[in-house]
Amino acid sequence: MGRVYTKITLKNVGDETDAQRGLIREDEVRSITVKAVVDTGASTVVINEELRQKLGLAKMEEKRYRLADGKRVPGWRTEPVDIRWKDRSCTIRAVVIPGARRVLLGAIPLEDMDLIVHPRTQEVVGAHGDEQIYWL
Repeated sequence: MGRVYTKITLKNVGDETDAQRGLIREDEVRSITVKAVVDTGASTVVINEELRQKLGLAKMEEKRYRLADGKRVPGWRTEPVDIRWKDRSCTIRAVVIPGARRVLLGAIPLEDMDLIVHPRTQEVVGAHGDEQIYWL
């Protein structure tokens, strides 16, 4: 299987809450649309420091993370970020890996949004068609 990419939009959840409460205007919600590498072997969403700053996400806790090549690197979890893919969304803490060249979309947000990588077409699709299924 080759690399699979998909467009996602990342939004600052704190900003969205402030906009709903009337504390900021809707157009002040920080968000960015990016091309992400889909990695079903990774657990979460990974961004770099530049994106963290653009989104205004606070660093919450520092940890060490193991990359696919086995290296251990320092990184941070952020406050929650909203991930949107077409008409689906999930909220999760991003992991910031300094110097990361690509945004990585991992298994937890894929599962939460009921998405899979189609084995034949190598594209992200709804696991159950166009309808998102919520599992309890």
